[in-house]
Amino acid sequence: MAKPITLVTFVLPSALGRWAGDMVEIRVFAVADHDGGHPTLGAALDTLCRTHPSIERRIRDDQGRVRRHIGMFVCGENARGLGGLGCALPPGAEVHLMPALTRAR
Repeated sequence: MAKPITLVTFVLPSALGRWAGDMVEIRVFAVADHDGGHPTLGAALDTLCRTHPSIERRIRDDQGRVRRHIGMFVCGENARGLGGLGCALPPGAEVHLMPALTRAR
């Protein structure tokens, strides 16, 4: 049995897009890590960083964790509430990467 694959669209703000050739949308394939599994946000992010290595330092820290100031929204839902990098992605998922906003004082 083949590992499931899904096409994922990452939507980047211009601040991150400049590190990916000024692209604001990048499509990648996410592959499940085992037969019968589901492609995950982590798998999609791995592919994004492999295909656009200059963006990785802006998204992940030295331990490979998503930086605190980067929010990810999968199909409009905050990824943290869906299980973070382990959340399963539906076919055709759209993932928005957002830098944290600060409040004016």
